[in-house]
Amino acid sequence: MGKRKQSKDIEAPDNNEGEGVDEEMEDSSDDEDADTLNVDFELFDPQPEHDFHGLKILLRQLLGNDAQLFNLSALVELVLSQPTIGSTVKVESNETDPFAFLTVLNMQEHRNHSVIKDLNSYVTKQGSSNAQLSKIPSFINSNASSQVGLILAERLVNIPTEIVPPMYTMLVEEVEWAVKDKEPYEFSHYLILSRTYIEIDSVLDQEDHRPQKKSKKGKASKEVFYFHPEDEVFHQYAIAHGSFEYTNKDAEGASDSRRAFQDSGIQPQGHMILLEASKFKEAIEAVRRFASP
Repeated sequence: MGKRKQSKDIEAPDNNEGEGVDEEMEDSSDDEDADTLNVDFELFDPQPEHDFHGLKILLRQLLGNDAQLFNLSALVELVLSQPTIGSTVKVESNETDPFAFLTVLNMQEHRNHSVIKDLNSYVTKQGSSNAQLSKIPSFINSNASSQVGLILAERLVNIPTEIVPPMYTMLVEEVEWAVKDKEPYEFSHYLILSRTYIEIDSVLDQEDHRPQKKSKKGKASKEVFYFHPEDEVFHQYAIAHGSFEYTNKDAEGASDSRRAFQDSGIQPQGHMILLEASKFKEAIEAVRRFASP
């Protein structure tokens, strides 16, 4: 049974499962030419027998260049081990691959799990090397009294932001039910892992055999762009938020492989947002207003 049903008009998804970012960078003017479908999205509990590979693809996309630092299979298994917490978004049948997912993991409860140890170390390293994120490590270290829920959320290309508020609303309800049942989901804070990107000067435009593009050099800015537009809303309620460079750098020319209908190359980054649990519902309501058509 679906938890909820949301009907939305979206662009017809590409057959590519969305691991790359090329499609996400398409010029907005091309949206008018895209085919539009009316799709009934349904929210389901995570299903171990159906969702393993789909969740692994989405987690690989979420963690970007640094996905290889983690045992993604172990992370998926941990997500699937709590089937009453979190949602997947599908159409037609629960037996299909998810278009999106959202869940929360208790970093303290699972602190001895190898993949959570790796994520804890990763978050601590990124926070310690970034002034904007410097407050985060103190909330997740072994001596911290805080209970941090690690939120993992990702969706495929062309899935609209409107699908996000129902997923978060359902998560809040499920956490409240779990707390009533004395399960370990009484969080003091939520840490959202996300991703952003910046535009950088194109290597191709600097090649000698393309002198007509040399004038473009230096035009790329350090403005941060968001794969998940709702992140900017969460910032308004955050203790700390910021982007960071991936530990694993792009191969030469990778930023140009992601450019689509634009002059600059695309460099993805990781992103983190820390919120107090007391402000979580208010933040979700703000996201709902933001995502309303």
